[in-house]
Amino acid sequence: MPIAYPDVLSLKAEGQRFAYTEKETMLYALGIGMGADPMNADELPFVYENGLKAMPTLATVVAWGAGATGSIGLNYLMVVHGEQAVELHRPMPTEAELTADSRILGVYDKGPKGAIVVTETVLSDATGGGPIATLTSSIFARGDGGFGGPSDGAPEPHPIPSRPADMSVEIPTRPDQALIYRLSGDRNPLHADPAFAAAAGFPRPILHGLCTYGITCRAVLGAYAGNDPARIRSHSARFSAPVFPGETITVDMWRDGDVVSFEARVATRNATVIKNGRTVLG
Repeated sequence: MPIAYPDVLSLKAEGQRFAYTEKETMLYALGIGMGADPMNADELPFVYENGLKAMPTLATVVAWGAGATGSIGLNYLMVVHGEQAVELHRPMPTEAELTADSRILGVYDKGPKGAIVVTETVLSDATGGGPIATLTSSIFARGDGGFGGPSDGAPEPHPIPSRPADMSVEIPTRPDQALIYRLSGDRNPLHADPAFAAAAGFPRPILHGLCTYGITCRAVLGAYAGNDPARIRSHSARFSAPVFPGETITVDMWRDGDVVSFEARVATRNATVIKNGRTVLG
């Protein structure tokens, strides 16, 4: 069925409840490669309960499955993650009970190319402590264009400075990185099953885009925030190509005041895997 526009804009999912503990906080940090060097005193607090810290991008997995897009009727075999943003209203707690309120922000018709669906999910403290984080995501539904909606109006990508990067950081991934990361919520076999990956056109399972996204946050956190998660106010990026577990990700960064622009690439394949990244520091 074609997307029912504009009725789709009224879809909401409110009051969905989730909970996570320190165990999930540490598992997520391990999933984005922190703690690979157990003697690294800067990363140990993210994977060890003594003085535990939560990564800002933990917000992307603690309410996995929240949202209203399941009611749209998309062809999920043709859906890819386009963009992700996290705005922190306060630092992510290391454990919490949450409520998630989700809505559709916009749906844009790109004709034969497909449709862009932009969603928002607000994570709040279920015990009455107020909002913690707002997640904004866009997905590109390649099989669902031509429904008669607007073609323009989707958010514009953040422009990257034209000067050479102010700093570049290389972060290696482990061959089993996707197998660890998937335990935080996304069990898509594309990231674990070689036969499934081959059927999808890949030579081997690929790393989750949100894992690469978390790795870029690691880079900014270490380079410009002194590994203090409270200094990250927001982190956003556009996905442009997959990473294969075991590859090294180079994160190029540009700082202008409280804004850090970034992109990520796999140099051995000359592939840019994250574009138009933007972090706001506090």
